[in-house]
Amino acid sequence: MSEAPSSTDGEGEYAQARKLVLRASNREALLKSNTNTSTKQKSSLSSNDLDDEASNLGADFSNLTLKKDHIARPCWTCPDGAIYLEAFHSLYSSAYDFLVAIAEPVARPEFLHEYKITPYSLYAAVATNIDTESIIRVLDRLSKNGLPDSVRKFIQECTKRYGKAKLVLKHNRFYVESEHHDVLRELLRDTKISQARIVEGTAQPATGGAAGADPATANGNGATADKDGFVISTRAEEMEENLKILQESLDGEDEEEDDDMNDGGNSNFNSAKPKKTKLSVAFQIKPEMVEIVKKQAIDLDYPLMEEYDFRNDKLNPNVPMDLKPHARIRRYQERSLAKMFGNGRARSGIIVLPCGAGKTLTGVTASQTIKKSVICLCTNAVSVLQWKYQFQLWTDIPDDRITCFTSDKKESLHPESCVLITTYTMISYSGKRSDQSKGVMDAICSREWGLMLMDEVHVVPAKMFRRVVSSVKAHCRLGLTATLVREDDLISDLNFLIGPKLYEANWMDLTAQGYLANVQCVEVWCPMTGPFMKEYLHAANARVKQLLYVMNPSKLRAVEYLVKFHEARGDKIIVFSDLVFSVKEYADMLKKPFICGET
Repeated sequence: MSEAPSSTDGEGEYAQARKLVLRASNREALLKSNTNTSTKQKSSLSSNDLDDEASNLGADFSNLTLKKDHIARPCWTCPDGAIYLEAFHSLYSSAYDFLVAIAEPVARPEFLHEYKITPYSLYAAVATNIDTESIIRVLDRLSKNGLPDSVRKFIQECTKRYGKAKLVLKHNRFYVESEHHDVLRELLRDTKISQARIVEGTAQPATGGAAGADPATANGNGATADKDGFVISTRAEEMEENLKILQESLDGEDEEEDDDMNDGGNSNFNSAKPKKTKLSVAFQIKPEMVEIVKKQAIDLDYPLMEEYDFRNDKLNPNVPMDLKPHARIRRYQERSLAKMFGNGRARSGIIVLPCGAGKTLTGVTASQTIKKSVICLCTNAVSVLQWKYQFQLWTDIPDDRITCFTSDKKESLHPESCVLITTYTMISYSGKRSDQSKGVMDAICSREWGLMLMDEVHVVPAKMFRRVVSSVKAHCRLGLTATLVREDDLISDLNFLIGPKLYEANWMDLTAQGYLANVQCVEVWCPMTGPFMKEYLHAANARVKQLLYVMNPSKLRAVEYLVKFHEARGDKIIVFSDLVFSVKEYADMLKKPFICGET
């Protein structure tokens, strides 16, 4: 086994992630600046001051030219990367699956959804083998207006390098893999990457992740090599479920009509031609230099997407764990897992599912699919016990193969393989540990984990949790959350610390399909009182501002009214707050019991 990563390694990985975040932000800013420039040029042609003033309120895209058959198409694509989807259109389901794969949801009310194309959404798209040409072709196909040149160029810029190379753990050896010879040649021009390469046929038994691998499989299970010494193998094909979003025709048109809509019949959506076998090329690298190769690849603007060929991992023992017969995963859970395991390997990334949609079962199913040691990270000790119960409920894992590690329970790890459930705090704690806790932590850091499962993954970018991602050696990382949102800008770090967003479900669709209970959401605006508003405007401290708007007397009166109203109807009521101080004050005012961390 290799040594556990140090805190310096963690800071280095975080610095690399921030570099990619900055690069993505620059590309997004360029798209916005180009759009603003074109809008100002258009508005300057008008001699009417009112028109100029109106144009400053937002982008004006009234000059977009609609296609003749725009009624048959479900969405608008704006030059600033915004996409508006008609939720009442007959092609909504097909268009939704595609847009979720390439864009970020912004707002999804009942009839009209807004999406935004971002560098991160495009990275996620190419991570699931949706190529640049397919993104542009299908988006243009679904759009009521012609695809703006700014959007076309933005897509090409963001995807021309990302996804072109992967870091694959295959047969217990690390490979840099690509479908393009030129990409590997360009990477090998870098001195450090070239030094990390293992020329096939000369490989020695490696350490760490590649320890104990059979030299006979060092070239990828007997695959041949080309003139550059690259290992040639059949590309891991994406499953049909994930590519179906690229093959949907518009409104059930027949083939002749379909051809007319695609530039004189050049469409290949419904092509009956046999598929050509696609090949990939790869070169092996030294396990101890993996982090160096990843860093150099980022500097060359070729960030390596990581995949774990778990089925060919013969070194790490399996966990005896299968789903019980009564376990049934729902359609949307199946689709989310298809994004993770779409090419037969395990991709690192994030799955976003609404509360009550079964994130836990999704994580349990991913764990039993990989069947290697799993470390499951939770936010608190209560969640640890809940996850343990769910693993035992849905799988037949033996009791001695599931372990908890909290401040109260410090169970020993099974010597071969196991599922470990713990908290972010227990792993990230940097102070002095008890002998028992230190022994468990040493065992965690010295083991290779097939999967790192992260519950409520949106908390990971916080400072105290950054080292968690790099302190545990895991071949695949899966984040689960219902709210991929933070008040700061650190949520973008997840795209590179963990992986791209693989799937996101719309709670309104799940409610309509009967998976979730009907929910009525009402937002009550409470004007701030004069004295509170005066203090709020003059407050320099964000904490003071938060206390002022949370304890706004108008809000207190509104809560009191709503509680009494629903009590009179016999409803069950829960009042939530982000601040413990406000919870205590509200409970005292309403003469009701309260629960917080102290209780």
